Amino acid sequence: MKPAKVRELFERFKALNPEPVTELEHSTPFELLIAVILSAQATDKGVNIATRKLFPVANTPQAMLDLGSEGLTGYVKSIGLYPGKVKNILATCRILLDKHGGQVPRDFAALEELPGVGRKTANVVLNSAFQQPTMPVDTHIFRVANRLGLARGKNPREVEDLLVERVPAEYMLHAHHWLLLHGRYICKARMPECPRCPVLDLCGYEAKTLPPAEDLPLAHAAAPRVAKVTKRATAIVRKAAAVAKKSRTPVSRGRSRKTSRSAR
Repeated sequence: MKPAKVRELFERFKALNPEPVTELEHSTPFELLIAVILSAQATDKGVNIATRKLFPVANTPQAMLDLGSEGLTGYVKSIGLYPGKVKNILATCRILLDKHGGQVPRDFAALEELPGVGRKTANVVLNSAFQQPTMPVDTHIFRVANRLGLARGKNPREVEDLLVERVPAEYMLHAHHWLLLHGRYICKARMPECPRCPVLDLCGYEAKTLPPAEDLPLAHAAAPRVAKVTKRATAIVRKAAAVAKKSRTPVSRGRSRKTSRSAR
């Protein structure tokens, strides 16, 4: 994809959702770290259901260790692969206390040394908790980047490197959220909703799911500017963003829950 199209792509995403956020509910970097560890091969919705009960009881490394394996398991056993995640979380909490004063490090290498934390998780924490312009690549972003022609790579690291190289600096902070949400709600794996796509005319995906040509919005045929993106596409994306925002509404527990302004 040419630089001008890349810029147009992110201009449209920004116009539709200026401040995207992660769908994992959290109020501190530590809560986000635990939520992301739990989210591996699990849905954000499922993780949020578990952490709404867990975090009011244990939202610090020491409190998590005090729960112990059995206590922590009671809160997260509904999440897939929970035995390994419980083990990793407790080991991570011990390292945070012993090496980092109980705080989540802001350094990529230090994060990646934590049990259960890989490259993607470290990048998510740096981006969403500490506002660093990183590019975590999950399955949604890998799919969307390849389909669009934005960054075609054979594995997540190749796609990450290409995105870091090609995404203009002014969009990097929110870029992975835009791509993730686009993949989650519009550019779906099995049946992408191409007629609803606000960047359809910029997309290089050949197997588009389209209605008859005469029914396509005229704007999609003429490489529109942001202001000319079809009203239907705009409404759909905004509705998806509203649904996502609603799903992040925390359960009241006597304190505000701050979400950092994410496909993880």
